[in-house]
Amino acid sequence: MIPFNKPYLSGSELVYIEQAIKFGKLSGNGFFTKKCHLFFEEKYGFKKVLLTTSCTDALEMCAILSNIQPGDEVIVPSFTFVSSALAFIRVGAKIVFVDSYRDHPNMDSNMIEGLITSKTKAIVAVHYAGVACDMDCIMELAEKYNLVVIEDAAQAIDSFYTGKDGKKRALGSIGHLAAFSFHETKNIISGEGGMLVINDERFIERSEVIWEKGTNRAKFFRGEINKYEWVDIGSSFLPSEIIAAFLWAQIENLEEIQKRRLKIWNTYFENLKEWVKPLNIKTPKIPKYATNNAHMFYLECASLKQRASLIEHLKKNKILAVTHYVSLHSSPFYKEIHGRRDLCNSTYFTDRLLRLPFYYELDVDKVINVLNQYEE
Repeated sequence: MIPFNKPYLSGSELVYIEQAIKFGKLSGNGFFTKKCHLFFEEKYGFKKVLLTTSCTDALEMCAILSNIQPGDEVIVPSFTFVSSALAFIRVGAKIVFVDSYRDHPNMDSNMIEGLITSKTKAIVAVHYAGVACDMDCIMELAEKYNLVVIEDAAQAIDSFYTGKDGKKRALGSIGHLAAFSFHETKNIISGEGGMLVINDERFIERSEVIWEKGTNRAKFFRGEINKYEWVDIGSSFLPSEIIAAFLWAQIENLEEIQKRRLKIWNTYFENLKEWVKPLNIKTPKIPKYATNNAHMFYLECASLKQRASLIEHLKKNKILAVTHYVSLHSSPFYKEIHGRRDLCNSTYFTDRLLRLPFYYELDVDKVINVLNQYEE
């Protein structure tokens, strides 16, 4: 069976985990945590980085840092993972869902301004499949209405956005705050794991406090104070050194991982671009302002029935392909609160999108050959 995903291992993960054990400090913010922080800050120009136990944790920290209060509104795309909204629901926010573009699952930036009210406090820009949202438009709206922009960059490591000014910037470095995932399905992994990025100076000091259970413990360990105390709300968001050591082994191989994933993505694209036409299937679109970090390869099927048929065809040939998000606005938890506003493009991707197997060791030619045998 060709699975949908298979975690990549560099071979150094156990070596570094053993080192972490020998260092005698397994709790968070140790040697490997600091190495990871420094790498991301230097490579991508993030002002401040804090590893977390998940991207969900990083988003929850964003909700706290943004000072979201009960009744505040947060604009979130409907076609996304539940954490993009859940982090803000937990602090009492009302989620206002925005539709996708007709030709891409990302949030339609042209629809955002019409959803902004006096209660709006933040916009969550989810970079679907590692492909950038229209960040110039989103940041301009944030400045105009004094909003916080949170980049949900869970899938977007090593992906970039080129703005109107011609500057190429890493995703996660543009918004006031950002959250990344190192879940085992991502380009680089730590099993479970995430990262908070802080690009706005006003949030930096408080982020360390929230990260360390509401204490100023980070200052204490830097020798800036002679004791640490409980000074704010927070939780135990930081991961252990074992997780950070595993992640460091992945980071060291980021270039090679990306090179291989891009080769797989391009092989899919080049070999399927003619196959899809008579079936009325579409391949992924990459806007001119965005780069492709080869997080996933998906197809937009012509119908729900066709998608089910393709899944079954692949399954019969021992290949697992999967659907993706069920739009959050139609979820049992939020359907009544959302109301009757139709988000037809988000629903379209819920019904049509099919993700093909994608991982470092994938025999992509076999998947392509099986697809070529498909008949409606």
